[in-house]
Amino acid sequence: MTASNSPALEEAAQQLKQLRSGFELLAQTQITAAALGQQARAATALFQSLPPRYEEVLLNLLDRLESSALFTEESCSFSQKGLLDNLQLWADKAQRQLVS
Repeated sequence: MTASNSPALEEAAQQLKQLRSGFELLAQTQITAAALGQQARAATALFQSLPPRYEEVLLNLLDRLESSALFTEESCSFSQKGLLDNLQLWADKAQRQLVS
């Protein structure tokens, strides 16, 4: 994909920016994992601008994040901080993919 000012690419970039904001809000416990999941699942322009694997990976991370919210940190097999770190890594890779 080439970087351009196409409306679809601009919308995808805006949705990625909103997701990054959502990741930060979740880290600050200002939104729930379920709310972030809803926001991410609605980012259709972003998913259409990325290879299909990106959507699969993001939804898998969000599913684990939503599941982890049901348990205390000690009883969960993965940490919420680790998942948030992986979401940031996903966003960084998605950003590079959008501009390449």
